[in-house]
Amino acid sequence: MRLLADPARAAIVDVLAAGPACTCHLVEDLGLTQPNVSNHLRALRHAGLVSAEPHGRYTYYHLNADALDAAAAHLSALAARARAAAGSRREC
Repeated sequence: MRLLADPARAAIVDVLAAGPACTCHLVEDLGLTQPNVSNHLRALRHAGLVSAEPHGRYTYYHLNADALDAAAAHLSALAARARAAAGSRREC
């Protein structure tokens, strides 16, 4: 969750949800510098949210939908637990 709390990373994920893009597309679409985009992509790749696919002299990045589904399922389970326990208090 902390990974996507960064506005630039969230914006990159949003752009990639529309389809694969290379770094130059992300720089143009988001108005970020190339090194900034590359650093954020590295963090997203390391977390397994984004994959890289070489295509000629460019690398295209795309979202890993399975990783997003797993994160969404985890958050949904946490929300369900919170709703179920909302009325109970632990004794001190």
